Amino acid sequence: MNLDMVMQELEALGKERTKKIYLSNGAHEPLFGVATGQMKPIFRKIKHNQSLAEELYATGNYDAMYFAGVIADPKAMSEADFERWIDKAYFYMLSDYVVAVTLAETDIAQEVADKWIKSGAELKMSAGWSCYCWMLGNRPDSEFSQVKIADMLELVNNTIHDAPERTKYAMNNFIYTVGVSYVPLHHKAVEIAKEVGPVEVNRESGKSKFLNASDNIQKAIDKSQLGFKRKYVRC
Repeated sequence: MNLDMVMQELEALGKERTKKIYLSNGAHEPLFGVATGQMKPIFRKIKHNQSLAEELYATGNYDAMYFAGVIADPKAMSEADFERWIDKAYFYMLSDYVVAVTLAETDIAQEVADKWIKSGAELKMSAGWSCYCWMLGNRPDSEFSQVKIADMLELVNNTIHDAPERTKYAMNNFIYTVGVSYVPLHHKAVEIAKEVGPVEVNRESGKSKFLNASDNIQKAIDKSQLGFKRKYVRC
């Protein structure tokens, strides 16, 4: 399948209701409103195709950009490619659920994510923290430095309340993910979660929302999910 064929199939799958949901969450035109599950039949036809993924991502169409992440070949992407992708990721569904997810399957994931976390740019920071969440929830604990992850927990503890709004979500999720999926620092994550307490995030609707990693970790413990690892990063 070529670019035009994929775009036609995506457009045919678009639903106005789904489009409105995406728009309310930060997407903007152009987009069709394709539910992610509806993309699976197209993926089965294409599998992984990096050149086509690049064409799709370059369209600026949200659904095409999302599908680009589905068919991307992460190991064929360089750091420069990921920098190009994150620069075009204009809201969190792209930064955290396309770019960060794709990066999480590479050997350069920690190196790139570390740079993004230090960048000071809201969505880059969010993608960096999210990338670690995807990795910690999938890779063996032995792949990570316990000292490094502990230092990252302390960084979250010291900075989360003053972080950019979208970054707060990813940092809060980092505490939760360490607490559930990285067993060596489970107890430290529980302590940090209690110290951090509820995290207030402001939304465009004007109403604040409060995130609480401590409550969510406890819910996971109650469900016997301690040590949980995903079989795959991308579904």
